[in-house]
Amino acid sequence: MALPQKLLSKDEVVVRHMRTHPKVLLWRIIVLLALLVAGVVVSVLLPDANWRTGAVLALWLVILIVLAPAFFVPWLRWMTTTYTVTSKRVITRAGILNKTGHDLPLSRISDVQQERTITDRMFGCGSLSLQTSADEPLVLVDVPDVEMVQVEISNLLFHDVEGAINADPDD
Repeated sequence: MALPQKLLSKDEVVVRHMRTHPKVLLWRIIVLLALLVAGVVVSVLLPDANWRTGAVLALWLVILIVLAPAFFVPWLRWMTTTYTVTSKRVITRAGILNKTGHDLPLSRISDVQQERTITDRMFGCGSLSLQTSADEPLVLVDVPDVEMVQVEISNLLFHDVEGAINADPDD
């Protein structure tokens, strides 16, 4: 869900709205699939007996109880963590029940740095560090297409809003 228009100033334009890269869910998706396959296999291989129905129900209940903290909570955390770059600021929002947010005006950014591990490079993401004069950088973790976002922010810092909005990696 994009940032509501009511949270933007009159002449502010959203340049990019994004979530963290879905790679943060990769291992959890693998665990989810493994648990589902295990549940189906065990359900099929249980012998026909009086207790079979109860055992299958208990098995799927245990799988659901395991999946809640292992998959659904991290997925909700991923869904509610967003980064928005506008023509005037960088906005972060996160939280499922307790919401946190940070608005960093572009005028306070003195340096934009990116860091990409080998895994980040495989998935096309990375971390972006926005340095301010207060020596408290705002670090955006697992930013998709981090190089392009760095170019867009740099364009905005040099007051090239059109260049940031129309930034094309193929040019």
